Amino acid sequence: MKIKPGKTIHSPHLISSSWLNIISKFDKSPENEIRLPQYYAYPPLINSHDHLIGNWYPKAGDNAPYTTTDIWVEEMKESQPYLERNKIWINDGKFHLIRGNALLLADLGIYKNIFSGCAVVQDHAPNQVEEYYRHFPIEVVRNYKQCHSISLGNWWGGKTAKEEWQETRGIMPFILHLGEGTNEKARTAFARFEKEGLLQPNTLIIHGISLTDDEIKKCGAAGTSICCCPKSNLFLIGKTIDIKACLEAGVNLVLGTDSTMSGSINLLEEMRIFRDNFPEIPLNQIFTFVSINARKALFLSDQYGELKDRTEELLLIRKKYEDPFENLLEANPEDIALLVHQGKPIYGDEELIQNFQISDADYSEFELSGSKKIIIGDPLRLNHKIDSILGYHKTLPYLPFS
Repeated sequence: MKIKPGKTIHSPHLISSSWLNIISKFDKSPENEIRLPQYYAYPPLINSHDHLIGNWYPKAGDNAPYTTTDIWVEEMKESQPYLERNKIWINDGKFHLIRGNALLLADLGIYKNIFSGCAVVQDHAPNQVEEYYRHFPIEVVRNYKQCHSISLGNWWGGKTAKEEWQETRGIMPFILHLGEGTNEKARTAFARFEKEGLLQPNTLIIHGISLTDDEIKKCGAAGTSICCCPKSNLFLIGKTIDIKACLEAGVNLVLGTDSTMSGSINLLEEMRIFRDNFPEIPLNQIFTFVSINARKALFLSDQYGELKDRTEELLLIRKKYEDPFENLLEANPEDIALLVHQGKPIYGDEELIQNFQISDADYSEFELSGSKKIIIGDPLRLNHKIDSILGYHKTLPYLPFS
């Protein structure tokens, strides 16, 4: 697919062709140029932290804020939302996510991401078999190693943190929760993490709330990335990592949603929450947290995170605001006109998707705010499957028809 650029909006964080105001209309020329006047074009977003099977609702935990999420993890397991979720799939302790109805839950998490314009998501769970990653219509990062956390170890499956990091051979990310709290256990986690040799350029720290300025500076110097999940952090702990210190230290900062058991509805809401809590951060810089910074943290190819004149990755959003970054942050599922991944339409307006050669059997349609939307797969049928297992209708706010 070739994009015909209109006015280029320059940013110091992006190449000059990264932001394109698409002009005119679909061009049936041999070059297959897309020209549209009423949309802004973006690279699809990258969600650097989610737990796909955990996207249940409402939130779990009645005693927030917690001094550490280690407490919340145990409380969550006895919460009503978690027990309700377990009516769909009960984890056998081995986290084999292609067994039973685990894929139903993971599919829900995938649609949560699709409806916020994401084409890439990092599912923080033990590594799965290839069949799991091939199942999804968008990119679920498969090349990584992980540990749940320094404080709880790999309770959900996998080797020790040090062994997992060694297996990355420096060519894929190593991902773990760290310092997710304010108590002594959380505050001393970084020292243990550093002592084990995990402060590395390919490490992605999730949350890092307890990190001091000096520890954040060490991350910046080492090239270690940090993922902030503001909604989850504020709900569970009442604060986030020191964002100003991260930016001053040159940390590669990224954003993630966490699951809806503690976090936001989707990545668009997460970006708005970040903006509202850190209004001094320019909108174009917030965008880098879900684009080029995320690409770096997750070791993705250069097809992700920025637009090129020829691309198989595209997000078109209806133009409501002149500033393209504000236009993105204020978008909702109904504003997404087209999401394309690997040259294949994933979600969008019928009038745009009908320009692609697709098999009707692979897609479904529904009405949203007066417009007919086409989406890959059938999330409405998925919602009905969930309802049939529960015996009643389950409303999930990231499904816009729910």
